[in-house]
Amino acid sequence: KGGIVDLPVCCSFAVGGSQAVNENKNTKSGSSLWYIISRKIYFYELKTLKMNFIVKLFLNAIAVVLAAYIIPGVHVDGFGYAVLVAALLAVLNVSLKPLLIFLTIPATILTLGLFLLVVNAVIILTADWILGNGFSVDGFWWALLFSIVLSFINSIFERLTVKAPHREDKMQVFDKDGKRIV
Repeated sequence: KGGIVDLPVCCSFAVGGSQAVNENKNTKSGSSLWYIISRKIYFYELKTLKMNFIVKLFLNAIAVVLAAYIIPGVHVDGFGYAVLVAALLAVLNVSLKPLLIFLTIPATILTLGLFLLVVNAVIILTADWILGNGFSVDGFWWALLFSIVLSFINSIFERLTVKAPHREDKMQVFDKDGKRIV
């Protein structure tokens, strides 16, 4: 197991009249706009986060292979391409999907959220376009069905994985009287 590192992190909040108290030294800071947040980061937790990402990536790749096996309109040339598809879908879901969701808010509201399935299909078609030969989807409807099946398989895998316990003492914020508020 690793050791503990104390990192004071300054965060700006637009709240006047509050002072921060450092939990270790119990001293008040002079600025009313800054909270000093003391966090304890365990080295083994950082390793766990990296391993958690790798495990989720491989589970997502297995889900891609299973969904491509179930759906005849989706083709993956091997597990290596499935890992690439899983990684690319993760990148596209972080970068492109929020923009598409923002641009399609009116359609999403009118369809009571069902238009998000179309956004997912567009993300999968974009992954198909980027990867080229190793991953192919025959059309929009196959991409829509693939997104539904993939999300269903991923939800099953998510239920099967073990979650790390949540630690309450990672971040603490104090008010001007020294009482913990977060």
